[in-house]
Amino acid sequence: MKAPAGIPCVRKLRGGATEGVAHNVCHRTPPLLRGETPVNSRAASLSNPLDAFRPAPNLITLHAKLRTTAMTTPFVTPAWLADHLNDPHVVVVDGSWYLPALARDPRAEYLAGHIPGAIWFDVDQYADLSSPLPHMLLPPADFAALAGRLGIADTDTIVVYDGAGLSSAPRVRWTFTVMGAKDVRILSGGLPAWRAENRPLETAEVARPATTFHADFDPQRVALLADMQALVRTGDRQIIDARPAGRFAGTDAEPRPGLKPGHMPNAISAPATTLVESGRLKSPDALKAQFAAAGIDLTQPIVTTCGSGVTAATLKLALEQAGATDVILYDGSWAEWGGRDDTEVVTG
Repeated sequence: MKAPAGIPCVRKLRGGATEGVAHNVCHRTPPLLRGETPVNSRAASLSNPLDAFRPAPNLITLHAKLRTTAMTTPFVTPAWLADHLNDPHVVVVDGSWYLPALARDPRAEYLAGHIPGAIWFDVDQYADLSSPLPHMLLPPADFAALAGRLGIADTDTIVVYDGAGLSSAPRVRWTFTVMGAKDVRILSGGLPAWRAENRPLETAEVARPATTFHADFDPQRVALLADMQALVRTGDRQIIDARPAGRFAGTDAEPRPGLKPGHMPNAISAPATTLVESGRLKSPDALKAQFAAAGIDLTQPIVTTCGSGVTAATLKLALEQAGATDVILYDGSWAEWGGRDDTEVVTG
């Protein structure tokens, strides 16, 4: 399987322009905690010079405790993130992605202005490029190598955001968590909320020092085609579809050519766009009521699906916030199911 291209391990400034840019993002020296050895006095004893960018081993647990205290939801606020931008074990990730019909270039938008220190995560390219399906999960070893080159460790607190508020960030969060990342959060309100509070942006390309990501992939959290074919027959999991109602019913065309209109037998429609208001999930109570009205039983197993596995992650997140505890995601989604001759499709 083809892995993504190599990732640079130094931060590059483009065009020499630095006005309005935070100059110390990639080369911050955090304040020393009690008992921590200055980086330059440790470097000589390290076999890997990049280890000098990390605190002494006995402080890693302390940093983790400081980060996770009182954090009981998958979201962090702009204020929390602003207070933790200098924490070397908090990694900010721009995971913006848009359907081609929206005519938005997420990479160009990232370069035009992103949260200080944010790494660019290419949803389309940081995927299994040997698959004909869009942005499928990488094999665990390949993902671990990619994350390490990006400077992301599985023990870091990873904060993901997107330019729409809450669109593709849940997919990136799901990708990291299913690969074994221990603590992955979403910026509440995304980049629009950060901008609305007049918080700083930068335009420089960001790259962190390389590190190690230990993948711990859980295949039980990912549904494959064979799983879905079985579930259609057995009904052992509720199949919940995050696509817009018109595409679910088969009255609106799919944005990708060659896909059949309609949905899987016995699937339930729960459009992801109806779960979000002003770039944030609706309240848990509102989500519970909405899912109940759709005939979804939160106490029973669920699998989410959508067009290509992106908004299925938003739906999964919403279901979990409403109280569901057994939710998996169909990675291939309609891009796979709707493009085959051997899958059953219904309309209406």
